[in-house]
Amino acid sequence: MIALVTGTLVTRELDRVEIMTAGGVGYECLIPLSVFEGLPATGQQVTLHTHLSVREDAWHLYGFAHPYERAVFQKLLGAKGVGPALALGILSALTPERVVRALREKDVTTLMRVPRVGRKKAEQIILDLADKIDVVGSGPATGGAAPANPVADDATRALVALGYNQPEAERAVRAVMESGAAGDVSTVVRGALGKLTGK
Repeated sequence: MIALVTGTLVTRELDRVEIMTAGGVGYECLIPLSVFEGLPATGQQVTLHTHLSVREDAWHLYGFAHPYERAVFQKLLGAKGVGPALALGILSALTPERVVRALREKDVTTLMRVPRVGRKKAEQIILDLADKIDVVGSGPATGGAAPANPVADDATRALVALGYNQPEAERAVRAVMESGAAGDVSTVVRGALGKLTGK
């Protein structure tokens, strides 16, 4: 099992990276969008927590920024009809903390925001995992999901409706909430839009 890869970032693409280790071995890791957004520049050191998927026709290595994110990915693989590609897609559209919350709350609508996940698939994932997701524990102390309250949730949904993806919407809402500038939903949305557009 390859659980951790540390080395020089050789290439970075939206869905994959290549890392050259100190021992001279290069690894290609498939990644969710959230990992891409946090990568350093090429030539810099990077560490990814990895999951190795072995099939008869191919071996694929999947890379994640935190063990928690990897744990959620691995848990998603336990749902009927969810393979590594779909699990990666779910973590590209939703933060791992939001995935866990959607499963705990049996939130079909949130899961349906993921490409290739319709109502039937979302209901199947919830059926398979809702009672098992607590074993992954809690997310990292920093960089977690937006605070779980109605204002933050409604503001995030509004930003997603405007075309922003779930992770960036949650980060912007969290930044507004943590700045102490939170108020009603419209105030939070305006503040988050300001952070997203740099205004």
